[in-house]
Amino acid sequence: MKVLVTGANGYIGSHVVSNLLDKGASVVACDLAFSNVDKRADCKEFDLFSDAVDSFKKLGSPDVCIHLAWRDGFVHNSDKHMGDLSAHYRFLLNMINGGLKHLVVMGSMHEVGYWEGAIKEDTPCNPLSQYAIAKNALRQSMTLLCKEKGCVLQWTRGYYILGDDLRNHSIFAKILQAEQEGKTEFPFTMGKSKYDFLPVTELANQIAAVAMQEEVTDIINCCSGKPISLAERVEQFIKDNNLKIKLKYGAYPDRAYDSPCIYGDTTKINQILKKLV
Repeated sequence: MKVLVTGANGYIGSHVVSNLLDKGASVVACDLAFSNVDKRADCKEFDLFSDAVDSFKKLGSPDVCIHLAWRDGFVHNSDKHMGDLSAHYRFLLNMINGGLKHLVVMGSMHEVGYWEGAIKEDTPCNPLSQYAIAKNALRQSMTLLCKEKGCVLQWTRGYYILGDDLRNHSIFAKILQAEQEGKTEFPFTMGKSKYDFLPVTELANQIAAVAMQEEVTDIINCCSGKPISLAERVEQFIKDNNLKIKLKYGAYPDRAYDSPCIYGDTTKINQILKKLV
């Protein structure tokens, strides 16, 4: 199986490329730089927003495209999200018109917006940030397009990711940076909200597993299915990494759009993973 991975040099993409290669896939890694990409991959420098109608052939006529490329993913109200939306659509449209039959796109639990409890495939979406609005709009447009064109669509919905922390711009990266700067306290919320955390290596494993089968499709939660309080997970991170820094609880309020407890339903991803055992 030949798999194209866009955003291959990114935080998630580099791990997905390696996992696919370990599973025996032939991987075409697409990005503008390749410093983090597994040397076993076929690297192709390509501007996804060039609107090239022959992009499918230029990128090796892959059996599957895993579309991970996305700018400012950790800056939820960046203007780039809505500004880039049409360019993402045109790239995927050109790929499908060129002959692509199987598309996997990285989604986000933020598409759902405020929700308490398990997120399922049919959970209604009410996105509350520019990032979430753009992701949700791309999901809706790809659902219509792939149905019209006869292309398999798998929308892998991610949750809270950790691991390889100096590259992820998350709270874990910020804590590591503060520790390196010699700070003794890290300003924090009360940390009571519960989230679904997943190491980036396991997320990569789940995305690769999704892409290498076509029986389970549509929205697929890539997650642990186990909600853990932010405070508990961050304290564990500090302990695991032998950090000296302490959390200053209550320094910041919780974000208005953060749910008290939110996590993914694992029914579909477990079905996929069991087939690989």
